[in-house]
Amino acid sequence: MVKKKQRTKYKLKKNDLVKIITGKEKGKSGRILDIDSRKGRIMIEGLNMVKKAIRPKGQNQKGGITEIEASVDISNVMIVCKKCGPTRIGYSFESDKKIRVCRKCGELL
Repeated sequence: MVKKKQRTKYKLKKNDLVKIITGKEKGKSGRILDIDSRKGRIMIEGLNMVKKAIRPKGQNQKGGITEIEASVDISNVMIVCKKCGPTRIGYSFESDKKIRVCRKCGELL
């Protein structure tokens, strides 16, 4: 019997602007397209591009080699604050709502 890995809750969400802090794409930033909470990986728009062979399906699609985004480990990225740049995420409670804030300057994310 194969055990499934538990989903982990992350503070990052879709469409957040993140900066890669380590690896071959270090220093580049982009928006989050998808989060895989079981594997701990995210897809970032326009970054970590890999070539993939595509087989033609049907009559309208062409086959060949295309470039797609590959996933990046979630520990290799930091969210970008508009004021202070790459930062960590904290939480603040305002009128029974939990909101994400920048740990450096306290601005809403």
